Order: sequence, then C-alpha cells, then structure tokens
Amino acid sequence: MSSIATPGPEARAGIARWYTVIEDIVYVGLGLLLAAIVVLLLVSTAISFGRSAVGWSLAANIAGLLDQILLILLLVELLYTVQVSFREHALVPEPFLLVGLISVIRRVLVLTAVMGEKHEKGEVPTQPLVLELAVLAGLILALAFSLVLLRRRETPPTATRA
Repeated sequence: MSSIATPGPEARAGIARWYTVIEDIVYVGLGLLLAAIVVLLLVSTAISFGRSAVGWSLAANIAGLLDQILLILLLVELLYTVQVSFREHALVPEPFLLVGLISVIRRVLVLTAVMGEKHEKGEVPTQPLVLELAVLAGLILALAFSLVLLRRRETPPTATRA
C-alpha cells in the first residue's frame, strides 16, 4: 500500500504565501476596475447634471440623476469593502451590510420616483410596486438591525465596577 506524501511545514508556508500573493493581486485588480468605473460614472453623471441644468430640465431628470449618484455611492462602498478585505485579509461583514443597505435604499428611491410619476399622471400605483416597496422596507429594517447588532458586538465593553 502506498502512502501519499504530504508537504512539510515549510512547503505549506510557501504555498500559503503564494495564495496570499494571488489574493492580493485579485483585490488590487478589482479595486482598480471599481475605481475606474466610479470615475467614469462620476464624469458621466456630472455631464448629465450639466446638460439638465443648462436645458432647465433638472426636475424632469432628477430621478435618473439621483439613481446615478446612489449607484456611485454604492460602488464607492464596494471599493471600500475591497480595500478592507485587502487590508485585513478577511471578509468583514459590516461593509457588505452597508452595501446592501445602500442598494435597497437606492431601489426604494427609484420606486418612489416611479410611483410619484404615476401619481402625477393620475394613475394608481400597481400592487406589485407597493408590495415590492413593503418588502424593501422590511429589508431595510433587517439590515439596519443587523448593523446595530454588529456594532454593539464590536464595541469594547465599558469598565465595570469592582
């Protein structure tokens, strides 16, 4: 019967170092791509804002501009998450919860803008829109509660009396 040779402690440490190097390269690549996307989206949003302001159509384009601004904020939070993961070499839950919360709030704002446009036209918002808004509200509460619990857990205990 043949036995399978396992690498020694030095070989394991070398393999672990290479995995860390590859992980760092991936995080740096993701960070650079996200940063490029954020800059391009920021420039695009600024151009859209300028065109809307010059054409006096800012009120008509406010929902789209708000959506783009919140997308930029979401991408910046993702960039921060990549930075924390790169620095800590661990997945920290708080940035992911913040990204989720911003994403849900972004969707709520877009939905309310759509519902506002329907209301201005004299239309009644459809039941799926209202249901989606209710589900999103519950999701906001769950994510906010998770963040509160997470921050409470990470807060250092206060001094106790002897």
